[in-house]
Amino acid sequence: MKVWKVGGAVRDTLLGRTGSDVDWVVTGATPEVMLSAGYLPVGRDFPVFLHPVTKQEYALARTERKTAPGYHGFVFHADPGVTLEEDLRRRDLTINAMAQDEAGAVIDPYGGQHDLEARLLRHVSPAFAEDPVRILRAARFAARFADFVVAPGTQSLMQEMVNAGEVDALVAERVWQELSRGLMESQPSRMFDVLHDCGALARLLPEINTEWSSTESVAIQWRQAIDLAAERGLPLSARFAVVGHPLSTVACAAKASVTPGALQRLCERWRVPADCREVAELVGREYETLRLGPGMNAEQTVQLLDRCDAWRRPERFELTLQACECIARAQYRTATRSQVAAFARWQAARARAAAVDAGAAAARAVTQGLRGPAIATAVHDARVLAVSEDLNDEIND
Repeated sequence: MKVWKVGGAVRDTLLGRTGSDVDWVVTGATPEVMLSAGYLPVGRDFPVFLHPVTKQEYALARTERKTAPGYHGFVFHADPGVTLEEDLRRRDLTINAMAQDEAGAVIDPYGGQHDLEARLLRHVSPAFAEDPVRILRAARFAARFADFVVAPGTQSLMQEMVNAGEVDALVAERVWQELSRGLMESQPSRMFDVLHDCGALARLLPEINTEWSSTESVAIQWRQAIDLAAERGLPLSARFAVVGHPLSTVACAAKASVTPGALQRLCERWRVPADCREVAELVGREYETLRLGPGMNAEQTVQLLDRCDAWRRPERFELTLQACECIARAQYRTATRSQVAAFARWQAARARAAAVDAGAAAARAVTQGLRGPAIATAVHDARVLAVSEDLNDEIND
């Protein structure tokens, strides 16, 4: 029995990066040996065990055989005779197919160190074509390592996989898992570039593909906005909202290239979580109003805050503002100071209106004999007054 550190942890150590989860492979062992050593079984499809002390996962070295389309169509084989090189051969990219022994020596049978130096994302073997998730992973790694390029042979192989219909077998949860992880990388636009270049974007995200390749200036602005959201460290829901903005109903109304309902169809197809979908819908609906905020009066301001449910969902409203600012900065590279200040003004207006004691305002309305909707109107008017005072202070300043 021998234990090897494998995959991303080895790659990132060689790159001088930190933070990757550590994966372990065990050769020369059986499930019975692992159990007798105190490891706890957790794998359902193939033998994986938890270390009795660290609780890290240790997988028996295994090979795999393609039996059906899609990423589920595999039969795995694990026994003491499977070598480390055989286990590494089934991995996706050469930079992920390296191992280290207990002394720290690197085992690199497929040229991963060379490809790290050459800044190449290259497939390990023709078996790459058996799993369509690997297309998404290659695109995600392109988003993480901005100075790496997909090797020509790998690019051709991914195109062949798309043409063979492999990506059509992917299930929604797996696609969203990879897309969401790619959005959280340092340069997410590169994920969409790689998917577009191999044809996978047209199959998986046709709404984005239509717009991504429509007009050069539009695509450039979209890339800049997406990458600016990453540069600012925005959470996933805000980044997805930036991606989805050109697909919103309002944006679609101004273009013939994208049909109405594009954002909704995309969210439904890949089962996008509610928090991401809600922020994207708010950005799509209110972007132009939020960008032009300084021209609105207090009544209009509070009406928008009402529409956005900014009182009960202040965090969501803040994410909406952050996403909108990234879009505006990408679209208006020479934005005036007032345009840039618009988003800060919305934050101030929400804070001023939210400071109104809604309970006290409602109680005053009741003492005045108001009932039902009139009470809500009184609370609304109190918020309008607070924002109006804030606007007057700005004018006096």
